Amino acid sequence: METLLNLTIYLPLLGVFAILFAKSDKLVKWIALVFTSLTFAISLPLIFNFDVAASDVAQYVTESGSLVFGLDIKYIVGLDGLSLLLFMLTTFFGPIVVLSSWTSVKKHVSGFFAMLLILQTGSLGVFAALDLVVFYVFFELTLIPMYFLIGIWGGAGRIHAAIKFFLYTLVGSLIMLVALVYVGYNAGNAVNDGVFISDWRVLSGMEYQIGLVEQTWLFLAFALAFFIKVPLFPFHTWLPYAHTEAPTAGSVVLAAIMLKMGTYGLIRFCLPLFPNAMLEFAAPIAFLAVIGIVYGAFVAMVQKDVKKLVAYSSVSHLGFVVLGLFALNTIGVQGAIIQMINHGLSTGALFLIVGMIYDRRHSRQIEDFGGITSIMPVFAVMFMLATFASIGLPGLNGFVGEFLILLGAFTSDSIGNISFAIVATTGVILAAIYMLWMFRRVMFGPVLKEENKKLVDLNAREIGLLIPVMFFIIWIGIRPTHFTQFSEHQVNVLLEQAEQKRAAVLEASNPAEMPAWAQKLYDITPNYAEFNQENN
Repeated sequence: METLLNLTIYLPLLGVFAILFAKSDKLVKWIALVFTSLTFAISLPLIFNFDVAASDVAQYVTESGSLVFGLDIKYIVGLDGLSLLLFMLTTFFGPIVVLSSWTSVKKHVSGFFAMLLILQTGSLGVFAALDLVVFYVFFELTLIPMYFLIGIWGGAGRIHAAIKFFLYTLVGSLIMLVALVYVGYNAGNAVNDGVFISDWRVLSGMEYQIGLVEQTWLFLAFALAFFIKVPLFPFHTWLPYAHTEAPTAGSVVLAAIMLKMGTYGLIRFCLPLFPNAMLEFAAPIAFLAVIGIVYGAFVAMVQKDVKKLVAYSSVSHLGFVVLGLFALNTIGVQGAIIQMINHGLSTGALFLIVGMIYDRRHSRQIEDFGGITSIMPVFAVMFMLATFASIGLPGLNGFVGEFLILLGAFTSDSIGNISFAIVATTGVILAAIYMLWMFRRVMFGPVLKEENKKLVDLNAREIGLLIPVMFFIIWIGIRPTHFTQFSEHQVNVLLEQAEQKRAAVLEASNPAEMPAWAQKLYDITPNYAEFNQENN
């Protein structure tokens, strides 16, 4: 199974080499489809053989010797309860994004599909990496193909969108790199006689602890990179441009996969490494998340472009994910994890649908449509399901995640204020307003534009790539425990270990040597008084 995991990660790269020798655009497309389909097929045993009871321990682990002389940097990959579903979501969308671009890409076809395959390998590596440096390499690798996908195959404003996307994410990543190097050498001094360490199993263990002041600065450095990637308000301004100008496949990968790297990084790295700082900043970050939820919804309401409306809805929906993560309780974190998958499915489907109507009409302006339901009934059904999932209709996947997140935020001791949950709930109401308003104007009413009368319904290829997405949207909505079971045990263990590590760091700290902002952690850390009493 270890070999199978590595084959899954790197098989798309083999497809890139095969594309180099393809002599026709048609062959390029078939190579991309075959390699992404094989990648998904061979990844299925990884979830079927996954031991749910041991989800807190990485499975299918591959570990090499040190990659860099004098530094304990190893190639370590594996899957656990936090990464499994995101890894599978990445393989699942591989053939879908290829099929979505089957007829729409007209120039540099081989380069386009090569970029998609490289992007898939980078994304799979992000979710499988168990070494911090390996994670960082894959994390940065994803920027390059997405930059070219937007900059070469995007819309009229593609250059501006590509540069803004690249600069935002690169600046955050470079700041994280500085913090990563500090953590590596600090861990080496703490547990291994000065050797640089980036092995995640060592860094996240109880034997390695970071002081309160260092935690704060390191957390801010890591979190900045992840907040930009999410993106969390006010770091969101690159996202609408990138989504609007990217080709359909780029928008789908960005929404379904790449944005999740930010929220995944928060729970994968920030919580185990900086548990005290996570608690310290829980309320301020929850405040930003709630602003993002409401702000994204209001801005989406005034959009005239369907694609830009869906892009701003992502800002709102991912604010829910961040809110759930910083609730720092099992319900909220579980809701955030399943909502990452839900957002990938529903928003990915919406971008696919917008791309399909754009290929026919060459317009995304809401005012250019109307009465489409009578002309494209199959399209209308697919659009309706994706819209209802996005607004959280009970029985579909979006409801499950949002309900758990709001419940977790309402009962969170870390956030400490139920008003966050109350205000966030308005985001659900606003989502229903702007999504249903958009759906009504596009799909119902009289057919006023002559061009709309010539539209044709979805073909077999388009129906075939949407049906699997709709299947999972319904499945998660009906039986969410089939999916939450993979992460439940690990989330419980992770939160318990974070609490123990948080208390141990406080026990070893001297309040007299700390600035005032660090001393307050003694008051806001749950159960510290009992921990201190038991150990004295």
